[in-house]
Amino acid sequence: MRGVVSALRDFLTNPVFLWIWIGLVAGSLVTLMWDLRENNPEVPSLMKGVWIATILYSGPVGLALYWYSGRKQIPRDTVWRRGVRSDAHCYSGCGAGEVAGIVIAAGILALGTWWVAAITFALAYVAGYAMTVGPLMQEGVGLREAMMDALYSETASITVMEVVAIGVDIYFAGDARMGEPLFWSALFFSLSMGLLAAYPVNVLLVRMGVKAGMMDPRDYGEEAGAH
Repeated sequence: MRGVVSALRDFLTNPVFLWIWIGLVAGSLVTLMWDLRENNPEVPSLMKGVWIATILYSGPVGLALYWYSGRKQIPRDTVWRRGVRSDAHCYSGCGAGEVAGIVIAAGILALGTWWVAAITFALAYVAGYAMTVGPLMQEGVGLREAMMDALYSETASITVMEVVAIGVDIYFAGDARMGEPLFWSALFFSLSMGLLAAYPVNVLLVRMGVKAGMMDPRDYGEEAGAH
């Protein structure tokens, strides 16, 4: 096990990996934008933002998830696909909070591990809850009700996602600085690990009726036509 961890750390430390990853992210974004324009223009702005953020954090992994669950061309909607959309929605907010927290606390301020973890957790929760509270308030829901809904539906997913993501990042790059490839490689890797770890949680929450799993993408066109 130590050998695997050591090999993975060496891999993440290699600047070639970072440049390859950046290229994959760029290619995945181009593919997403092309598909949204040519094949899925009905995707709502919120979900377009969700998929763009997911691919920015996780590159081809995010693109694969979009292809599996976010396009109107899916053959059918299932709890597994709804879980993916729910996970990606949570991830788009939490990821922004985590990136901001790691860059500010570890990269710029060079704070200790516990401070990095605390600040990053806090920003991830704020950003994650905002992804639910904001749209609900736009629909006319009051702030208190929207906050309670976010706490009820998102807390478990955010917690698992951030425990794994922040833990992985600190484990691999706790001493890295912003100018080192490991700082960024470990951040991208940890984000994807958090996304994958929270997926079963989101599937369970969807199955229990706590989360709806976002809208079936096959209905996007019908919704647009209704207006």
